[in-house]
Amino acid sequence: MAIRTPAASPTQAAAVGQVSGALAPRIHPLAQVHGQVMVDSGATLAAGVTVQADPSAVVRLGAASTLQEGTTIYGRTQGRVLGDDRQAYAVWVGDRAFLGYKALVQSPVYIGADCFIGFRSTLYNARLGAGCIVMMHALVQDVAVPPGKLVPSGSVITQQHQADRLPDVGPTDRALVNELSQTSGVVSPTPWREPPSSASSDRTADSIARDGFGTMTSQLLPPDVVQRARQYLAQGLTIGTEHADSRRYRSGVWQTCSPIQSTRESEVLAALEACLSEHSGEYVRMFGIDPRAKQRVAPITIQRADGKPVAVGGGVTVSSPSSNGAYRPAPSASAGPLSPEVVQQVRQYLSQGYRIGTEHADARRYRSNVWQTCTPIQSSREGEVFADLERCLAEHAGEYVRLFGIDPRAKSRVAPITIQRPDGKPVAGGGSSTGGSSGSTYAASSSNGGSAQASGDVAQQVRQWLNQGYHIGAEHADARRYKSNVWQSCTPITSTRDGDVMAAINTCMSEHPNEYVRVFGIDPKAKRRVSAVTVQRPGAKGAAPAPSYSAPAARPSGGNGSAPMGGLSQDLVQQVNQLINQGYRLSLEHADVRRYRSGAWQTAGALEGSRTSDVLAALESQLRHHSGEYVRLIGIDPRVKKRVLEATIQRP
Repeated sequence: MAIRTPAASPTQAAAVGQVSGALAPRIHPLAQVHGQVMVDSGATLAAGVTVQADPSAVVRLGAASTLQEGTTIYGRTQGRVLGDDRQAYAVWVGDRAFLGYKALVQSPVYIGADCFIGFRSTLYNARLGAGCIVMMHALVQDVAVPPGKLVPSGSVITQQHQADRLPDVGPTDRALVNELSQTSGVVSPTPWREPPSSASSDRTADSIARDGFGTMTSQLLPPDVVQRARQYLAQGLTIGTEHADSRRYRSGVWQTCSPIQSTRESEVLAALEACLSEHSGEYVRMFGIDPRAKQRVAPITIQRADGKPVAVGGGVTVSSPSSNGAYRPAPSASAGPLSPEVVQQVRQYLSQGYRIGTEHADARRYRSNVWQTCTPIQSSREGEVFADLERCLAEHAGEYVRLFGIDPRAKSRVAPITIQRPDGKPVAGGGSSTGGSSGSTYAASSSNGGSAQASGDVAQQVRQWLNQGYHIGAEHADARRYKSNVWQSCTPITSTRDGDVMAAINTCMSEHPNEYVRVFGIDPKAKRRVSAVTVQRPGAKGAAPAPSYSAPAARPSGGNGSAPMGGLSQDLVQQVNQLINQGYRLSLEHADVRRYRSGAWQTAGALEGSRTSDVLAALESQLRHHSGEYVRLIGIDPRVKKRVLEATIQRP
């Protein structure tokens, strides 16, 4: 047993003396301390406390800190945090921190000053800012909790977004904690107290570092990256990394880091650390590798050349093992991720054998319909295409950006759609399926009888999966399981007929009316899931609005042969112009609400005309004729006799 009590400076001694009235640590004879443990002045260790540090690991117990009966702290060799003195520790317990009965701390952990850890709570690979309160029977893992936050009793905090949404500590919480600390079996030299005002929201960078938020674990990896790596491994994927300097990054040219052969978590995290350290000052990205399909899954950037924090959720997201690497957009502070509609459109292009191209234009060029080409996208691999698209959006923030397919046989463009606007407003997707919210959710609609029915968007998504040869699966989860991302399978769907599949989905939704329900495609060849979407939420009252083109307003017919575009949106007019210029034929389909829910569209006829103005006039006439119904525009390639575009342009 090696216990080091560092000598306090006169300033420190004065500060501790004002609080505790005693400088010598108080360690009960029945407390067990093993390894290199630093016990600062005024710390109290009660009977039954165990503090164990592995060789080369250091545990620090702060001045006037208190460990109640049964508290256990393990400092392992792997994993470090930086203490307030900028030295590496396996566990750092801040000054005046209070750890209640049978609290468990497993390194690497940073506990800020004036924190309270309740009875039987567990901390692992976590950081708590100054003044946090963790109530009883809680788990805090793989997250950084901001200063002054309350973790309620029984909480399971394992994702960063959960930690960011925790409530602030209130006066009643402080009163309860003070009562608990003063009535403990061992007298604490210092009852828990409210942290100083320096822990307020306007702290400087230096105070953030003192709270432990300027520190990182030894793996140099944010909790989100650690969580993502674990998800890759849980899905049976191996992990790869690549790096690029700023010049190569702009050109989309990445170089491979040393291969990560192991699938053991500790060795993988160590290899990721090594790659980040070796290529500091460069961009580094991580991706999963499917050993069966021999393809990459969901690459994400984990380090930037400028050292700025990386929003891991802003790129591709592997939110759970069930997503199996499917690309899913998430909010980002950059130019913005790809919307579900754009993702769906890209997948449709790729499934039809098309390559992907992009163009950009500022407001002046856009009005003149003069576009400039973005960096060519050479790859046809989904993950790399998405990465190149996001790079184009980031490089041309504040401009219009449009996406199109390229038919390599006919050497012609297919169905361009605008995917970014300078004003940041949502863009009407031109894909074959129209999504709901940014979380790839299609809301369920209610029939007159009150039973849940899958919306027309869901039917359209299911039909697209079936057309690609996928099987369909469904799962449900109540609110508690949904928060933990634990889903239960509905009755297996064995049929591949549209009607049977939709009936099975509706049955699952009816059997679980107050639960979440999601559906997903199953690739029978690769034996993996593709792009799960939530189709029902508890308490949802109606279908989520999907993006569409503006419906026309009734107006007097214009003369002089001018293009009748007064009631049509600019995006729709531009879309029609592009389709006509590419030699495609146009037609319309319509459906009332009942048919739309069933995915049963009726043909409204072809849009005939020798001039664009004639086609637009026919289009506007048909939209007025079918007002109060859904209408979608169809583009048809007459050479290969297949559809190249399905876009909903009017909603009731």
